[in-house]
Amino acid sequence: MRQPGQSREGVRPVAQEAPGPVPGVVLPPRLLPGQMKAEVVRLLQSRGVTLEAIAQVVLAVQGHYFVNLTLEECLLAVEAVVEKREVQHAVLTGAALDMLAEQRRLPEPLGAILRADDGLYGVDEVMALAVTNIYGSIGLTNFGYLDKEKLGIIGELNRRKGGQVHTFLDDLVAAIAAAAAARIAHQRAGGG
Repeated sequence: MRQPGQSREGVRPVAQEAPGPVPGVVLPPRLLPGQMKAEVVRLLQSRGVTLEAIAQVVLAVQGHYFVNLTLEECLLAVEAVVEKREVQHAVLTGAALDMLAEQRRLPEPLGAILRADDGLYGVDEVMALAVTNIYGSIGLTNFGYLDKEKLGIIGELNRRKGGQVHTFLDDLVAAIAAAAAARIAHQRAGGG
């Protein structure tokens, strides 16, 4: 008969310590929330994207529904979306993959797929969907519209030449705009 905590083989499992740091790898200090947002904004700007440009897309999407909507309100919504840690992680990851593809530092054929922004490669959209759903299903419909129409900065990123890769970034920017537009719709409808 087995004793409590004993495996089928009759040996009690040995408690293992959590793995420690990898030898030779120095981890950067953990960024505080405001520092992480600032890093993401800096990264977006280095890739040619400002929060104001995203806010202009939000205004184009929601301005038809709310005639008194201002660019300032749209910018506040964009900033609220970029405050979210999951959005920050998605932008950091997507932009890093784009930059590694530009530098030809990804294994092939992945690098070639990203450089070509292959139409059958959908991982960029899947990553963006995590951002769109922050404010509910309206974010998903907004994203579908923006992914198709490529308004403002989204279209600029999609057409960017000169060796720059924005396979992930164009979708992530569309997702931020879609989530910000959904946030405004919820707030204006009284749903927070």
